[in-house]
Amino acid sequence: MLRAAWRAACAVCLILVSTVAVGTADAEPQAHITAVVQETDTRSAVWVDSPALGRSIKVFVLTPRRVNGPRPILYLLDGAGARGNDSDWLRAGGAEEFFADKDVTVVLPTGAYGTFYTDWERRDPAVGKPMWETFLTKELPPLIDTRFDSTGRRAIAGVSMGGQAAFTLASRAPHLYRAVGSLSGCPPVSSPEGEAYVRATLSRAGANADNMWGPVGTDGWRAHDPARRLDELRGKTLFLYAGAGRLGPADIKRDVTPEEGLYQVVLAASSAFEVAAHNCSQQFGAQLRAAGLPFTDAVQVVGTHHWYYWAKELSTMWDAVSPAL
Repeated sequence: MLRAAWRAACAVCLILVSTVAVGTADAEPQAHITAVVQETDTRSAVWVDSPALGRSIKVFVLTPRRVNGPRPILYLLDGAGARGNDSDWLRAGGAEEFFADKDVTVVLPTGAYGTFYTDWERRDPAVGKPMWETFLTKELPPLIDTRFDSTGRRAIAGVSMGGQAAFTLASRAPHLYRAVGSLSGCPPVSSPEGEAYVRATLSRAGANADNMWGPVGTDGWRAHDPARRLDELRGKTLFLYAGAGRLGPADIKRDVTPEEGLYQVVLAASSAFEVAAHNCSQQFGAQLRAAGLPFTDAVQVVGTHHWYYWAKELSTMWDAVSPAL
């Protein structure tokens, strides 16, 4: 009797173990945090294994010095200049110092160079086939919310490429964000000016925009143009900044020697990029007004495509979006 009962129990155990093993083998891989390194008293480096991106992603997370319970989340996206596992918001934007006394958790993804933080349609020789939208809107938020005690209220903002992506992501996943900000971005990508802005940005990485959203004028471009998805932005707090490309005091370098010709070339490119961002932002602002969507208009008459201006504008952007959180 005992032996029979033991054999029956073992048979049940084997069936249960077999079922669990099969279920585990058949389950889709899930994004998960593999490491958290406390680098300073307000900055952590968080490594996330992402099935969507097919690799481990480094995400910087800023928390205030005084922790007072759950906090809202602000996602800050870099421009196309940030490379590797670095964040220009930390290197040049002064984000860590600025947010050290703010009651918010700030998330800074790295490694999106030349991708527009979107899901690409086809593999590109330069950047592969990244799936950043999936990572940022589906994989990362629940991990951050759980690990860093979130209130569930979120905002997203970025500079240049990241500014455009912030509005696109908010229009495609409107349930995630209460506020959106663009600094020197070009949200309306399916316009001729927007297309030129996107292509010029991707050319820095050697990437082809046709691999990202398909040929210009196709559904892929329209689907990622927030100007064509304005109803999804209704009710959100919106912020737009751009300079006009005109040189300000920070751009003028006195006593420039002939050996500093490269500086002049970089300055000219920075001015040209900001002219494009200025025109795009004004166009988008007009579309927002026509649709009856209020926004903070921080478009300026001077300023180039440079971190001096974005770091300076960070406080203005935060004052605009923080009430929504």
